[in-house]
Amino acid sequence: MNLRLGVNVDHVATLRQARGGHEPEPVAAALLAQSAGADSITVHLRGDRRHIQERDLRVLKEVLAIPLNVECAATTEAMEVIIPCKPSWVTLVPENREELTTQGGLDAVFLQGMLKPVVRELRGAGVHVSLFVDPVLDQVKMAAKLEADAVELNTGTYSDLPMDSDPSLELARLRDAARLASRLGLRVLAGHGLNLQNVGPVAAIPEIEELNIGHSLIGRAVLVGLERSVAEMLTTMGETRS
Repeated sequence: MNLRLGVNVDHVATLRQARGGHEPEPVAAALLAQSAGADSITVHLRGDRRHIQERDLRVLKEVLAIPLNVECAATTEAMEVIIPCKPSWVTLVPENREELTTQGGLDAVFLQGMLKPVVRELRGAGVHVSLFVDPVLDQVKMAAKLEADAVELNTGTYSDLPMDSDPSLELARLRDAARLASRLGLRVLAGHGLNLQNVGPVAAIPEIEELNIGHSLIGRAVLVGLERSVAEMLTTMGETRS
């Protein structure tokens, strides 16, 4: 199975919003990533609209030839905006206004009563649903019970390990969660904090179908350009999986 790459362009929008103008254009970044070989584009429509705006969703849906994945909280407000846009995927994530970026996975076990109607509504609208969860077996089981199409395993704890530490325990958690998700009929994605230096062991997990990567790709793009940044990541992922 070829490992796919989803490119998150949120941080291009962060730069745009910093000046309140029109540049840089996240849609243009998404098209560059697409031309460089990205398999999907991910954006996070946050409640505070700190980067991606509703207009971005509409234009991305119109111009992309690859799937659009929209991350959001499981709120009525988010559904009212996203469902009419009809992205290919919605990934439900936890959201805290004070956080700089998503911290930890969604507690699907605790929030199952709230998540169930949201998952049903999205799937009824023809939108595939993924839950961003920590690599915890009970969370994976709940995702299947809620009839999500996929789980995205949070690689944040693994990615944040000190350079000289042993990653074997975190990698084992990711492998076990990926195997269980696959056995339960869920598609398996992963992401958060991955970069060229740490992506290899995660890319080697055979059940994982797609990696969603944003910050490191955009950071690298500042130095070498987005197309080269995406191409480098695809090469590294491909070498590991092969």
